[in-house]
Order: sequence, then structure tokens, then C-alpha cells
Amino acid sequence: MVQRNHTIMQFFEWHVAADGSHWKRLQEAAAELKEAGIDTVWVPPVTKAQSPEDNGYGVYDLYDLGEFDQKGGVATKYGTKDELISAIDACREQGINVYVDLVMNHKAGADEKERFQVVQVDEQDRNKEISKPFEIEGWTKFTFPGRGDTYSSFKWDYTHFNGTDYDEAGKKTGIFRIVGDHKTWSDQVDHEFGNYDYLMFANIDYNHPDVQKEMLAWGKWLAETLRCGGFRLDAIKHINHNFIKEFASVMKKEFGEDFYIVGEFWNPELEVCRNFLDTVDYNIDLFDVSLHYKLQAASEAGADFDLRTIFDDTLVQSHPLHAVTFVDNHDSQPQESLQSWVQDWFKQSAYALILLRQDGYPVVFYGDYYGIGGEQPIPGKKEAIDPLLYARQHKAYGQQDDYFDQPGLIGWVRRGVEELPRSGCAVVISNHEEGSKVMQVGAHRAGEVWLDLTNTRQERITIGEDGNAEFPVNGGSVSVWALPEQDVKAE
Repeated sequence: MVQRNHTIMQFFEWHVAADGSHWKRLQEAAAELKEAGIDTVWVPPVTKAQSPEDNGYGVYDLYDLGEFDQKGGVATKYGTKDELISAIDACREQGINVYVDLVMNHKAGADEKERFQVVQVDEQDRNKEISKPFEIEGWTKFTFPGRGDTYSSFKWDYTHFNGTDYDEAGKKTGIFRIVGDHKTWSDQVDHEFGNYDYLMFANIDYNHPDVQKEMLAWGKWLAETLRCGGFRLDAIKHINHNFIKEFASVMKKEFGEDFYIVGEFWNPELEVCRNFLDTVDYNIDLFDVSLHYKLQAASEAGADFDLRTIFDDTLVQSHPLHAVTFVDNHDSQPQESLQSWVQDWFKQSAYALILLRQDGYPVVFYGDYYGIGGEQPIPGKKEAIDPLLYARQHKAYGQQDDYFDQPGLIGWVRRGVEELPRSGCAVVISNHEEGSKVMQVGAHRAGEVWLDLTNTRQERITIGEDGNAEFPVNGGSVSVWALPEQDVKAE
């Protein structure tokens, strides 16, 4: 039996309503997602954050999944622990895997202040000290009064962090490196700003053996508690890469090689990504940030972009087995920290480029599918994406032949496989004007009548005796030609 294509949905966007109902939304959507062709969901951070409105990236208590009355309530922004487990169970009943977003770089919303020594560093070069050591009052003591010692008795204090960004005594912001024995920035991090160990809030010190031990124990506890199928690791270019390697290794040892881990390593430079994969022994996959920026550039440049180069210098081209491809996400959406939005006119074409090719593990973004909320809402594109998900689930199999021979008009063919009758498709993308491509789909398809699954072209294309056909596409559009589930007659 042939292995069906796998597809992830990132089941949140930045402006999901803070109504505590998101886990219920997931539970209700599970059957529909499976029907659409989604067999994995990546859920947002499940742990208690510094406020009920926080998306989960301002993480407070890793062991509170919406169970204890802390930081303004019992539930997280997304709901309670019981609702989360019910949603995951509903997904598993549908055969949908769940990956949980882990925020392991920092902690926010401390319970108490402490006094300790720091040096202030230059924000543009964190290796450069711009003060002598001095004492600050920092928010670094985490005692979790609402949870107590349930699940873990570990309490955090300033010795478990190596930096913070606010001095309560002096009412001053900056990047303050904590002074003490063995207290330095990790050198196993991204080298932007000299050293990019520090990102935000109280920065976790992975040189500390007690911290490493606690975070490994927590990772195991979380996977056991939720019975999830994998993790998405947030902001890993800021976390000691050797710890990430150990974390991935321990999780796979504990839960099996199929326990899946993907990392957000937000760096479009391919060489840096390759070096990171080498460091972690290829135990995790990476989001293809370089492809995302290529898709954005193609959407900005329109007809001036050479579509033949769309996969050049991307992770999916160099490391296809370790690339998680995406069009947009919660950070790249408008008004967010890494805004780099793929324009609407190119969105469907961009999804065709990640969903209908043989390489990469693609993610459909909740904001693209269901729409984006907030003060500047953007409607969802479910109607444009569903035909591509259908084609991925039923058609996009077998040998891939590329026709990347014109700057503004590219195409490819998937030949299909015998085990999936009626599989196979021909995809054509234009970023300029209306056009067509003659492509070979196989002589055994002679006489078949194919339709455009996107419904943007109404023709019926008959495959020639030699297996060739001319497949048209509208200007600035994509068409996905395939044999429909029921035979149709030629025009």
C-alpha cells in the first residue's frame, strides 16, 4: 500500500481570540481537517504564560497546562488542560498527529524580584560590555505559588538565567548579562549581534547543569502527559545548540525514532542552516526560511521574478528530507516581528509549490486557511487551498518531471502511481500573462480527459496518443490538471 502524503496545519495565528476556546475549536475541526487532507497539527504553546491574553511565547510555568489558578486564571489563552487533552484525543481518533510548540529560550512573569550583579552589554554587539558590574533588581524568581511542587519542585532564580532586560530598581531597560561563576553567553548560538543567546525576558542559562536536567525532565513529562507525536522548538538559534542536540536525542530515545521534532531556526542563509543540522546530527528538521523569503520575493516582484530560480539556495533543494516548507506563519504575518507576508495574488501558487512537489514536509498556516483576526483582519483562503490539499492527498504522487524553462511560466508533472488509480497531475504557474505548457504525463494516459482542479480554467484537456498535452494557465495564477474521480467527456 502506498504511503499517503503528509501535511501539517499550524493551528493558530497571532490574533486567535483570547477566549479560552481554541482547544475546543481544534476538537470540533479535527474531522474536517482530516477530510481536507491534514494529518498533523502543530498547536501553539500549551504552557501557562504571563497573562491570559499572551500567545504562550511569554512563558511562565512549563508545568501548568491550564490547570492551576496562576497569572490571571486557570485556563491559558487557548483553554484548560482537560480541553487540550480532549482536543489531542479527538485528533488522534481521526488519525491526526499533534506537534506541540515548546518555548525553552526564556521565562516571563516572575513571581518575585532578586538583587544580583550584572554588566550591561551593547544591544548591537552583545559581546561588548558597556558598563562595569553593578547591582540590579530583576524579575527572576519563579516560585509558582498556584502550583506549588506538583509535577516538579524546581524553583527558578537568577542563577538559572544568564541575562535579563529590566532593572526594577533603576526603572531601566537594556540587555544585562548576569555576573557569576561560569556565567557567560553560550558560544553555541547564532552569531548575529555578536552573540544571539539573549532574545527576551529572563534568558535561560543552558550552561547550568540543573537547568539542563530540569528541561530534559520537563520534555519527557510533557510528551507523556499529552501523548503527542512530536515537538516544534521555538527560537532555537538562541538556545545552546549542544543542548538542542541532547534534547532531541533524549526524546527520540525515550519515545522512539518516529517522535518528530522540527525547529524554528530563523536564518535564511543556507550554509548556517546546514551547519546547524550537522551539529544536531540531523535529529531534527528545520523550517525552510530561505524558501519562505523566496516566495515572498516572488510575490513582491511579480513578472520580474524568474520562477526558474524559486528553489535555488533553499533547504528543500539541498536537504529535502529535513526541510519543513511553509508559505507564511504567525511571525511573518502583517504587523508581527518577522513580517514578510506573501502577497495574496501569489498565495495559491506558493501553496502549489510546497504542496504538490515530492520534497519537503509542508505546513498550511491557519491564518491563510481560516483568516487572520485583529485590527486589520485578512480573509481566509480555504477555497483556494482546499483544491491543492485534495490534489496533494489524491494526485501528487510518483515521478516528478520539471518544466522550469521560462522565467514567467513554469510547470511540473507528477506521473502518479499504480497503487492509487487516477493519481498524477500537471501543474502550471504563471507570474505574468496567460500561457500554456506542453508536458508529458505518460503514454499510458492517452485519451484521458483532465480538468483543472482549481476551477480557474474550464477547458477539458485530452491527453494525446504520445502522452503529451498542452496545459493552459491564467496570468498570475496556477492550474492543477488531473483526471477527475469520475470520467468526463472531451469538449
